[in-house]
Amino acid sequence: MLYRFLDWSRHIIRRLPAAIPSSCALCGITDETALCQDCAAQFFSRHPSRCRLCASPLAHTTTAPQQCGECLRNPRAFDATIVASDYTAPIDHLVLALKFGNRLALAPLFARLMLDAILRERAFAMPTLLTAVPLGEKRLAERGFNQALEIAKPLSHAIAIPLEPQLLERTHDTAMQALLPPAERHQNIRHAFILSPQAAALVRGQHIGIVDDVLTTGETLNEIAATLKRYGASRVTNFVFARTPPK
Repeated sequence: MLYRFLDWSRHIIRRLPAAIPSSCALCGITDETALCQDCAAQFFSRHPSRCRLCASPLAHTTTAPQQCGECLRNPRAFDATIVASDYTAPIDHLVLALKFGNRLALAPLFARLMLDAILRERAFAMPTLLTAVPLGEKRLAERGFNQALEIAKPLSHAIAIPLEPQLLERTHDTAMQALLPPAERHQNIRHAFILSPQAAALVRGQHIGIVDDVLTTGETLNEIAATLKRYGASRVTNFVFARTPPK
C-alpha cells in the first residue's frame, strides 16, 4: 500500500510546481520536465551498493544492508541515509545552481529524484516527521533561502509526511564545512543546534527525517542526529540529494 502511494506521489511531483524549467537542467534540450530521459538514464540510472548509515558507495555489491569501514570505526548518531546520486560532475553543477545561482525551480527536481531513491529502498521504514538542516541567520540573510528547506517542501508533499521547518535552530553561525579540513569539521559544528521547548515534545519517540542537499563527511547530520536523540528521537534518517564520494 505504501509503495502504491509513493508511486502516485512520484507521478504528482513530476508535475509540480509550474515553475519547473521547460528545458533539461543538464543538457538544455526542450523537455516537459526539468530532466530529460537521456540525462536521467546517463547520470541517475547507476545505483551502487551503499553503506546503510552514510550512503558511501561500497566496493562490493550486496543486497543486504552493510556498513562502510568508516562507520564501523566511528559509529554515527543517525540510523540511515538515502541519497539520489553522488556529488560528481555534472550533478555538482545542479547543486551549485540551486545553492548559489538562485535556481529554486531545481528544488522539486531534487525532491523527485530523492523520492525515486526512497522507492528503491523496499524495506525502508518511513519517518514520522520531516525537517531540514537549518542555516545560520547570517547565511540565510545573505542567500535569501535555505536550499535544504526548498527541497524538503515538495518532498514532504510527495511522501505525505509533516514538515516542521523550525524544528531545529542553529545556536551560532558556523564556518562553511566545505571550506574546512576534515579534522576541523567536527569541532566547527559541535553544539551548533538546539530544539525549542515546543519542538522537544514533537521529537520524543519519533522517527525524524532530515533533508539536506549534500553529504560530505556527515559531521553536520551527525550533530543534528545526536541533538535529536538527546531530546528523545527514536530514529533519525537522512534524505540527501548528493553524496560526496570519499577520497
